[in-house]
Amino acid sequence: MTSKTDEATSPADALGYEQARDELIEVVRRLETGGTTLEESLALWERGEELAKVCRRWLDGARARLDAALAGPDGDADDGADAGAGADAEDAENH
Repeated sequence: MTSKTDEATSPADALGYEQARDELIEVVRRLETGGTTLEESLALWERGEELAKVCRRWLDGARARLDAALAGPDGDADDGADAGAGADAEDAENH
């Protein structure tokens, strides 16, 4: 079983997306609440930056996987779906 102390000292790269996101939410909550020393606040900020990078890497990886899946076997991601989406957005603006 891990404690909050273990989480805060574990390497951020070892965390899954949900773990990093949940810990980041906790870091932000603690910073917003206040009542910490300057040193504690700086440590929390640095941990939050690490966690945000982990989340970004997970999301970028997920986006790359989705793009690859949408590209299909021939690797062509432009199947015309974007053109239709743009036309729909224009229609929505004009009405």
